[in-house]
Amino acid sequence: VSAGSIIVRQRGSKFTAGRNVGTGRDWTLFALAGGRVKFDKNSSRVNVVAEPAAAN
Repeated sequence: VSAGSIIVRQRGSKFTAGRNVGTGRDWTLFALAGGRVKFDKNSSRVNVVAEPAAAN
């Protein structure tokens, strides 16, 4: 995903922002840095993390 891309559009906070992910006023999650998106399931919420792409 590229920086600034919308990852999840949601109503409420079912998904929470992790590293390199920002939250909009309407709970939309967007990438702050380019890379790969990873969804981690915690006890009650799903955490969304944008991992930077590896430099080759």
